[in-house]
Amino acid sequence: MIFWRHGRTSWNAARRFQGQSDIPLDEVGAGQAERSAALLAGKLAALPGPGAVRIVSSDLSRAFATAQALASLTGEAITVDARLRETYGGRWEGLAFEEIERAYPAEIKLWQLDEPNVRAGGGETRREVAGRMVAAILDGIDAMPEGGTLVVATHGGATRVGLAKLLGLPEELWRTLSGLSNCHWSVVEQSQPSLAGASEWHWRLTEHNVGTLPQPFEAPEDLAEPVED
Repeated sequence: MIFWRHGRTSWNAARRFQGQSDIPLDEVGAGQAERSAALLAGKLAALPGPGAVRIVSSDLSRAFATAQALASLTGEAITVDARLRETYGGRWEGLAFEEIERAYPAEIKLWQLDEPNVRAGGGETRREVAGRMVAAILDGIDAMPEGGTLVVATHGGATRVGLAKLLGLPEELWRTLSGLSNCHWSVVEQSQPSLAGASEWHWRLTEHNVGTLPQPFEAPEDLAEPVED
């Protein structure tokens, strides 16, 4: 299963709390989606047989447009699930994080510490977001064939807590997982064969916050080893 965060939006660039406000990808974000989709398509190309890949997406346009970049390369349909949305941030949505820190210093500090029952701007708690994320993911996995891969196009904060809950981390350790950068992804795999449903599976994190890598280093010519031929 691949958790894939959407590309950049203008609110990401301005460090505004987006939440469930439906902000589209900006030009940079669209380019990020195209490039990371090409990388993921290459990763998925080795999977055998029809139906081995399934794409599910949040219904917010920034995630769905990111999913479309991959669907256009793989030919897979996209299933939309509103449970994969970002945290509903109530009165914080649209505010810059600096504004939230000035107006709601106690609340934002607890929320950033992943206090499970703190409501973001009066909206959702971390626990509620993790619960709906995992429910959507397990429903998606139950429909997958053996050896298949589910690609989940979603959001940074929702991915982090959903992934932490899926891996069985206690709530006080959810902060040990970093968030995802725009158009980066994390990969988990079933760690033990099981005849039980997906809700009873154990999961292993194999990649986290992976995206565009720098070009390999090459030594300058004057420092390179001399060639004898």
